[in-house]
Amino acid sequence: MNGSSFRTDNDLTQRLYDRAMNATAADIAAVLGAEHLSLDDFATLLSPALDDAHLEKLAAESARLTRQRFGYALSLYIPLYYDNRCVNRCRYCGFNAGNDLPRVRLTADELRAEAQAIRQQGFTSLLLVAGEHPESSDPEILAPLIRDMHEVGFRSVSIEIAPLAEADYRTLFTDAHLDGLYIYQETYDRALYAEQHPGGPKRDFDKRLATPERGAAAGIPKIGIGFLLGLADWRRDAIELARHLSFLQKHYWQSEFSISFPRIRGAVGVAGGPSPVTDRDFIRLLCALRLLFPVTPMSLSTRESAEFRDAVIPLGFTNLSAGSSTAPGGYSAKRPELAQFEVVDDRSPADVAAMLKKKGFDPIWKDWE
Repeated sequence: MNGSSFRTDNDLTQRLYDRAMNATAADIAAVLGAEHLSLDDFATLLSPALDDAHLEKLAAESARLTRQRFGYALSLYIPLYYDNRCVNRCRYCGFNAGNDLPRVRLTADELRAEAQAIRQQGFTSLLLVAGEHPESSDPEILAPLIRDMHEVGFRSVSIEIAPLAEADYRTLFTDAHLDGLYIYQETYDRALYAEQHPGGPKRDFDKRLATPERGAAAGIPKIGIGFLLGLADWRRDAIELARHLSFLQKHYWQSEFSISFPRIRGAVGVAGGPSPVTDRDFIRLLCALRLLFPVTPMSLSTRESAEFRDAVIPLGFTNLSAGSSTAPGGYSAKRPELAQFEVVDDRSPADVAAMLKKKGFDPIWKDWE
């Protein structure tokens, strides 16, 4: 791999966190007038001193930058869950191995039926999702699955599964034409990470942290990162995310990195997160990251309500899921009892596309011809 691996830095994070907590209204105004932001400037925008007037200016600048760099195109994607078996015991996830949940791994025929149901809705970009189980992330099983999805008609196929070795990612990229990898650290707080992952291979913080680097070194062209909003102090995680993305873009510039904003939702055994993130802070985080990373794609899922998504999409997002199901078999048959978490925006893809057009956006169903 190129350069040294990214490492969390408690001292630097604490310094930036202190800056965020102590920044004044005058500091915020100065940052909002800057042409290019530093990490210190980014931390300043996370300050509790940011009032409604500053937030309005921040949101307007974020929207302006997004239109300037990305125009009015918004790419649509959809997740396909193919296996809800899991060996981890993550406290915030409905797939927790300790939960009383029916476990299903789709057969090849069931997978194809799901894929065809999705294709009929117009999607050509697909995200394959599974719980962390040895079979769901076995490259010998996964490679034919990805190839089959391309044969069904998907031009872009990405994965959100258990972390793999660099050699495995290279195999999926070269032999199965894997287009993207999504991997969320959940939280950059090591102590809280250990508390939230009491059992299973996901307890390995450093292996997960290095996953985007392994994927990039293997040649995967698109890689998405993020943290789980509501799990830890969002300001600390935001600072580490910004450091992480800056590192990845510098050392692995051949890949395009994106940011996702998953927020904890209700699920089997999950009532919510220990550190809730308000809508106002969600918007502030989105816009501050857009000012720091003006050309980085940003994704929004159906974890958020229809009303909230309609309001925040213009502020910085470039990729949008629609009509999502988080249950294996959830498109060709309704299986809510198998879901990983609650889908809040349950509008159809056609309804979401119509909303986007009404707002002046161009919904894009494919990445390329």
